[in-house]
Amino acid sequence: MFANRTAAGRRLASLLAERGVAADVVLAVPRGGLPTGRAVADELEAPLDVVVARKVSAPHNDELALGAAASDGAVWVSDELVDRVGADDAYLDRETARARDEAAAKERRYREGRAPLDLSGERVVVVDDGAATGATALACLRRADALGAGRMTLALPVAPPEAVERLRGEADAVVVVESPASFGAVGRFYRDFDQVDDEAARSYLHD
Repeated sequence: MFANRTAAGRRLASLLAERGVAADVVLAVPRGGLPTGRAVADELEAPLDVVVARKVSAPHNDELALGAAASDGAVWVSDELVDRVGADDAYLDRETARARDEAAAKERRYREGRAPLDLSGERVVVVDDGAATGATALACLRRADALGAGRMTLALPVAPPEAVERLRGEADAVVVVESPASFGAVGRFYRDFDQVDDEAARSYLHD
């Protein structure tokens, strides 16, 4: 169990350093990924920026993510879940467009007018505070790939084995501190997992 997101980031950073992972830029997933990403960026002596995706929710159940869409429309959707809940193409198109627009608006707020990301040939480390299904991480990796990333490492404090396996197909490397078979939710593995508000999250970009 991690004390909080910063402590998780320090453990993750140590593991990345042990494995010789180098980064030209660290991309954190707001909001919860920013405290974790700050610790990683400091250890790897790399600038910290953001990559944003929003979940594609199931019909009549906003908490169930069928997938996720990034700010540029890069998307990953679980065909298994789509079939299970009976979401049709029209619903998926509409929900994916909503998620993309929300992600784009959030990315603009967090990047505060900075020049568009250019990851051409860069060694990129994508960081979040954990993954349950891996949907958000997958969409973010596809966003980084579309921006020209040369090598992508996904770094997470915690994720279940099935999500890790799914994510390995999208990144050059996946580094996870803990991968318990009995999972449930990311917050189970933190003593302090309070929500990070936008103002606090953005402050990590200026450290």
